Amino acid sequence: MEFLREQTEALAKEFIEKSKIKKGQIVVIGCSTSEVIGENIGTHSTKEAAEYIYEGLKGVFSENGIYMAAQCCEHLNRALIVERELAEKLGMDEVNVIPQIKAGGSFATTCYERFNDAVAVERIRANGGIDIGGTLIGMHLKEVAVPMRLEHKKLGEAIVLTARVRAKFVGGSRAVYKEELL
Repeated sequence: MEFLREQTEALAKEFIEKSKIKKGQIVVIGCSTSEVIGENIGTHSTKEAAEYIYEGLKGVFSENGIYMAAQCCEHLNRALIVERELAEKLGMDEVNVIPQIKAGGSFATTCYERFNDAVAVERIRANGGIDIGGTLIGMHLKEVAVPMRLEHKKLGEAIVLTARVRAKFVGGSRAVYKEELL
């Protein structure tokens, strides 16, 4: 499964380049390890795959100063696992749950175990997102989400969808916009 770490690392690097996400910003990750190994979402959660994916993402995002938020599955109402530092910085309320492989998912469980000081929160407004295997991360993105097409369209057998966010446009036909915010 070493290829998963390498594939994930390449995916994360491409995501950073194309999304223009910056140091201190947040990327939400939804990940079905069942889909990654070619099974239906929620049926064959695998900790081993989650650990390789975590290593690939965490290394790239950490070295770029980007926070990760791991989305839990629907059994935990899609709560998120984040570093306590981020939760406190944003004034988020911690919720009392510890993700498990069958209630939260393997990826969120791995993040909970491997983050420096992990906590669960109910919602976040992330600057971008990576959805591995159709986990539906859109509820955790800031407005306005913009789908991105990456060369890395799959991770293992799972379809990968990504999005960045942009500032809302206000005004009408006479408005002028900053190119760097598009």
